[in-house]
Amino acid sequence: MIPVAFDYVRAASADEALAALAEHGDEAKLLAGGHSLLPMMKLRLAYPSVVVDIGRLGDLSYVNDGGDHLAIGALTRHRDIEIDPLVAEHAPLLAEATAHVGDPQVRHRGTIGGSLAHADAAADHPSALLALGGTVVARSASGGEREIAAEDLFAGFLESSLDPTEMITEVRIPKHTGGGWNFQKFNRRAQDWAIVGVSAQQVNGSARVALVNMHPTPVRAAAVEAALAGGASASEAAEVAAEGMEPSSDLNASVDYRQHLARVLTRRALEGAGFS
Repeated sequence: MIPVAFDYVRAASADEALAALAEHGDEAKLLAGGHSLLPMMKLRLAYPSVVVDIGRLGDLSYVNDGGDHLAIGALTRHRDIEIDPLVAEHAPLLAEATAHVGDPQVRHRGTIGGSLAHADAAADHPSALLALGGTVVARSASGGEREIAAEDLFAGFLESSLDPTEMITEVRIPKHTGGGWNFQKFNRRAQDWAIVGVSAQQVNGSARVALVNMHPTPVRAAAVEAALAGGASASEAAEVAAEGMEPSSDLNASVDYRQHLARVLTRRALEGAGFS
């Protein structure tokens, strides 16, 4: 299909992009890599009247050492994160999840900020962000800036807690150097969205586990974490992976199949992260 007509603005700076969002509100959408927005526009699931292109803002593409965390610019390409030595050392779970995003073409154009702002419940980055305890920094045209925890970012189906006049400028990942971790994803083709995906991260001997495509939003597996904290084995904890979840049924999987996958993949992720 062909998108509805729209005006195009190429922003030369973050301030210009934010000014355009302030002027047009929810009638405007940011365009970074385009791999989330453009397909939705072609299907007319999104029909902004103004598209604000921020893809050339090089000052928002970086991976820096922030002391106790990694600071990743919102326009950092997936491929740059996948191969970055700081990410490999301090947040290898994020590097592994990023390596499963789409195909090489998508990873060379797509951005981490765009992926997270899209808030797709089947995407790869959200489970890693949740398991790692990451946050995003959002700026508005008024100069205000706020840090949003991963648990508070995903508000609903393809819906984030970002205000229409805000944009993500940075992603912050606490360092998890040397801690056990694992990423699991089940799909039919290598470049597909996850039918179910799991991220697991050891944090001071405890587990942070997150699932995608098992709920309207990416979500922490609270029942699994509580079971492990209560002394359950990895296998026992994985049996409650679907507890509290509301998976959907579609052409790829029934509800029962997704629940089964959640249990199997969670067990694998926990064992891979070092939980016995």
